[in-house]
Amino acid sequence: MNVEIPVGWQAAIGEETSLPYFHKLQEYVEREREENLVFPPEQDIFKALAYTPYDEVKVLLLGQDPYHNVGQAHGLCFSVRPGVPPPPSLLNIYKEMRSDLGVKIPNNGCLTPWAKQGVLMLNAVLTVRAHMPNSHKGKGWETFTDAIIRKVSAKESPVVFVLWGGYAQKKLPLIDTGRHSVVQSAHPSPLSAHSGFFSSKPFSKINSLLTASGELPIDWRIPDL
Repeated sequence: MNVEIPVGWQAAIGEETSLPYFHKLQEYVEREREENLVFPPEQDIFKALAYTPYDEVKVLLLGQDPYHNVGQAHGLCFSVRPGVPPPPSLLNIYKEMRSDLGVKIPNNGCLTPWAKQGVLMLNAVLTVRAHMPNSHKGKGWETFTDAIIRKVSAKESPVVFVLWGGYAQKKLPLIDTGRHSVVQSAHPSPLSAHSGFFSSKPFSKINSLLTASGELPIDWRIPDL
């Protein structure tokens, strides 16, 4: 794993890469790539950090681990590469976005426009073996991404943390809820979307919170490709 922490995050979390757990994690991911197909490609592992520098984070959207089918994952939680059909969870996100904001569902699942507006689209685990969800769970990525969450929580400016589902909500203790806001609901996956994600209006809630703290709201519309 020869990819560097993006410049906009080096001051915040660069020291993590010198710690023993991170060296073990690097060795594990390199060994996995030698023996298996691993997603996303190495150059995309830190794409969420590259698109959304530390100083620009206004919203942190937390996912679990990357999509595990060929050609989907590109380093942003819930997002897929241009030309790849949106997976079921993302389709449900789009349905709720249409219900909440009245915007149309786009013809693609590439969410980089959100990332470029200050939405840090962070998975808790940043790599996965092909066709094996959660296969890189517990190997060290969570320690690294918990450090990212803590650093975002240490920001002076208010951030909106978006926690969909029980897994994400376990990260609540890492967040200074006195300074920052949390938007949480059921996960948008087909298994749970009807038990609290649909009708939760997360997009308008996030924008109301941003506006109240003097930040520009996010334009949630995704352009057709």
